[in-house]
Amino acid sequence: MKKLTSSEFRQMFLDFFKEHGHMVLPSQSLIPQDDPTLLWINSGVATMKKYFDGSVVPKNHRITSSQKSIRTNDIENVGKTARHQTFFEMLGNFSVGDYFKKEAISWAWEFLTSPNWLDLDKERLYCTVYPKDTEAYQVWLEIGMPEDHIVKLEENFWDIGEGPCGPDSEIFYDRGQENNDVSEDDPENFPGGENARYLEIWNIVFSQFNHLADGQYVDQPHKNIDTGMGLERVLSILQDAPTNFETDLFLPIIHATEEMTAGKEYGKVAADTTSFKIIADHVRTVSFAIADGALPSNTGRGYVLRRLIRRADLNGQRLGIKGAFLYKLVSVVGKIMESHYPQVTEQKDFIAKVIKNEEERFQLTLESGLTLLDNLISEAKENNSKVIKGQDAFKLFDTYGFPYELTFETAQDAGLEVDKAGFDAEMKVQKARAREARGNLQSMGAQNETLMNLKDKSEFEYGVYEERHAKLIDIIVANQLVDRAEGDQATLIFDKTPFYAERGGQVADHGNIYDQDGNLVAKVTDVQHAPNDQNMHFVDVILPLEKGQEYTLKIDRARREGLRHSHTATHLLHAALRSILGEHTHQAGSLVEPDYLRFDFTAIEPMTAQEIKSVEILVNQKIWSAIEVETKITDPDQGKEMGALALFDGKYGDQVRVVRMSDFSIEFCGGTHCANTNQIGIFKITSESAIGAGHRRIEAVVSKKAYEYLAQRSELLDQIQSTVKSTKPENIIDKITSLEHDLHHTQKQVEDLNMQINQTKAEEIFNDIKQIGDLTIIAQKIDANGMNDLRELADTWKNNAKSDILVLAAANSGKANMIISLNQKALDKGLKAGDLIKQAAPIFGGGGGGRPNMAQAGGKNPAGLEDAIQAVIEAISQN
Repeated sequence: MKKLTSSEFRQMFLDFFKEHGHMVLPSQSLIPQDDPTLLWINSGVATMKKYFDGSVVPKNHRITSSQKSIRTNDIENVGKTARHQTFFEMLGNFSVGDYFKKEAISWAWEFLTSPNWLDLDKERLYCTVYPKDTEAYQVWLEIGMPEDHIVKLEENFWDIGEGPCGPDSEIFYDRGQENNDVSEDDPENFPGGENARYLEIWNIVFSQFNHLADGQYVDQPHKNIDTGMGLERVLSILQDAPTNFETDLFLPIIHATEEMTAGKEYGKVAADTTSFKIIADHVRTVSFAIADGALPSNTGRGYVLRRLIRRADLNGQRLGIKGAFLYKLVSVVGKIMESHYPQVTEQKDFIAKVIKNEEERFQLTLESGLTLLDNLISEAKENNSKVIKGQDAFKLFDTYGFPYELTFETAQDAGLEVDKAGFDAEMKVQKARAREARGNLQSMGAQNETLMNLKDKSEFEYGVYEERHAKLIDIIVANQLVDRAEGDQATLIFDKTPFYAERGGQVADHGNIYDQDGNLVAKVTDVQHAPNDQNMHFVDVILPLEKGQEYTLKIDRARREGLRHSHTATHLLHAALRSILGEHTHQAGSLVEPDYLRFDFTAIEPMTAQEIKSVEILVNQKIWSAIEVETKITDPDQGKEMGALALFDGKYGDQVRVVRMSDFSIEFCGGTHCANTNQIGIFKITSESAIGAGHRRIEAVVSKKAYEYLAQRSELLDQIQSTVKSTKPENIIDKITSLEHDLHHTQKQVEDLNMQINQTKAEEIFNDIKQIGDLTIIAQKIDANGMNDLRELADTWKNNAKSDILVLAAANSGKANMIISLNQKALDKGLKAGDLIKQAAPIFGGGGGGRPNMAQAGGKNPAGLEDAIQAVIEAISQN
């Protein structure tokens, strides 16, 4: 067996499959791109959906990758078991309609057992197969797996509902009975059972069926292979580590954490060891997630990060670490992983800042949460209860971010229990809401054989507005290939086209199609990419079109010009944001329209007015500098050497197009652009806003639209100047400030006069005191300007102690208001203002509530106020 480091093992796996003709796909962002079914990328195959469902045909049908992944569905087990992690790497090899069971199994066996590769002991390897999958069973026998090492299991069938599915075969490594947690005769002591002896290291899924909506299983047009090998699991074998956490991926983090404690050591005390594992796992997760553009928040993936940081901090406290500490471990994570993932080291300062800010917020949360929990404990004891309600514990957790573990321990110290079942029930409801929010979305679609089988080459021609001799090579109507299009709609593919297909945020070209006699035969309403990357023209058919004929394709030139201006401006905006806000700023999406552009990016907080201004100025400076926009076709590696920014790793093929504007902006991009930045003319930001936790959006206009926007604002300025009677535009601000000052002064005078009037009213009102039993009451309908006046009079009453009870009502502008205040003597009699107002409010068509000593209500029937006052007096009399 080879003794390898994590980086050596990862590279060996990729090298093995590269030697077997696979394309190495870089690890993609943890944040799914164009996939609303996932919160995080949670496996290698999650990045391959477009290939497996046939929406895109890859350049190479054999693919391999080491994909960083996040799963948090069983976060409670992290640190308590040998293998559970929230962040992990999934090694995989994939076949998209190329090889199948024989090759996949044979290569797995070769990589695991060959002396040139991992050289694992064959006697320690086992596999499981689906009982009906006789083909896989036979292949395992043929390559040398002993028959008694092959286990048939009914659950070996990968099926997530409607969509691709098929049998699978899992590979296990026997760690020996001495490492087991069950006895030798335990019924779970077998490969695939619940035990610690047989470690699952590889799963090979044979995706050969399509699960239809009606429950049927039919053969897929193209059979696929999807495999997954847990890097950390296999590494624990190669490094003879009892668990994943004793490998070189975790131990440096654990040792760095030890140095921050007061003498705590990993492996000495079980509870401490669990805390060390949780910290090591969670800091890896949040470091990589933040590097990919996620930020802590109260929702979605941001909520996951917040929970992980707080959970790690809580375990730091259990180890005796005071204050923020997790951020100090970011550089350790970066150092471990930088051979394959340099982004954590490159962004370590920003990542550490985000984590530290979140840790410091958590310290405040702990203080406020403990106060709330103390109140719950006091209430429970007052009511002679021994249990903190599950709903209350969940509210502390969900609303205030207060960990359940801390609620449990604090309650336990006070001699109370927590209703865990109630807490779990609330958590289950919350998870159901989250699933509902994502909608009933299909994880992976079925293959469209018609589109996948379109093989003829179609060339998109940059910079061309009209193509006179484009040959129509394919016609699709109602998902069927036909030779003639007539009727309403059709999808057309030509051997060459000037029409841009929507991609990278840039919307598609529109335009017309003419026959060789100049007759309009179709209108192009949309253009999209086919699985083999041809441009598919969605058209409204006007006259019949025939396959094999030549046509003239003419795009809407004004629309294309607008798109070029907007797209080039988007690149300048992206570069300006990274320049002003920092290179940690990630693009999170964009939309390039002919008349405006939209750019989404990651950010901890809103941009300041000065930052927005600086970005806008910088973009315009680059426009006016008349920078030539250069494009170059090259390979991804050379593109990155040029400094090109790859927005979403892994979506690029063998050849890429680099768009360069001097050294200011260099990006991979397939869109259409200006020849020179000065063609944009002018750039104007129209808004900067939040679109979700940790994400901001800038909207902007360029060229003619920017002029129209500024002209409209100039006209508005003229109107304001005229309204405020300012002689010069530069004096408008001073004029408005002066008017605001005068208005504020006038309002203050009105408030002072109202106060004097209310004082006079109070002297009259408070002299009319009635006796009800041994309580005194002032109860009147008065002339007042709404609830503010009533509250002010109630404050005066409270300070002067004129009676035990105050009931005031007023009608104003067709609305009714009432306020009730009680002193301590009235409260001691068992009266509550909230109860009294609830009895009175319906009489004047309203509703209200409040505290025991004061309550208020509003209604729509002022005529009922007198009766409402009498109802309050009667209720007090009967008390």
